[in-house]
Amino acid sequence: MIRIQFITVFLAFSMLAFGQSKREFEMPEGDTVFVMKMYWMCFLYKGDNRTEDSVASAKIQEQHLQRINKLAEEGIIKVAGPFGHNGDLRGLFIYDVDTKEEAEKYAKSDPAIKAGQLRYEIYPWWTGKGSKLD
Repeated sequence: MIRIQFITVFLAFSMLAFGQSKREFEMPEGDTVFVMKMYWMCFLYKGDNRTEDSVASAKIQEQHLQRINKLAEEGIIKVAGPFGHNGDLRGLFIYDVDTKEEAEKYAKSDPAIKAGQLRYEIYPWWTGKGSKLD
């Protein structure tokens, strides 16, 4: 059974490597078929421009949170949040869009990224369609 899962996952990732943009595939396991869906995980890191005064930083943070809420209401961001430490890795977004370019467009429009307070890296991420974190 593990071999079947490996082959299924390998084939799905191979399709992506050769330029196909399929964001969903079925993964059979016994009598159950899981539908896997690709999202775009955006890791947020400390940016180079972290020297603004506290008033300017607070304003950028407020705009950052407003932007997250707007994209979440539109269904573009599925998960967003900070990490619980004070390291370089600050937080993440999970975008529900078709391409990396779309995810980058949304990341680049974030006020904290535009101001240089944050920088980002985006990777494709697969999970079961309809997965929930509660």
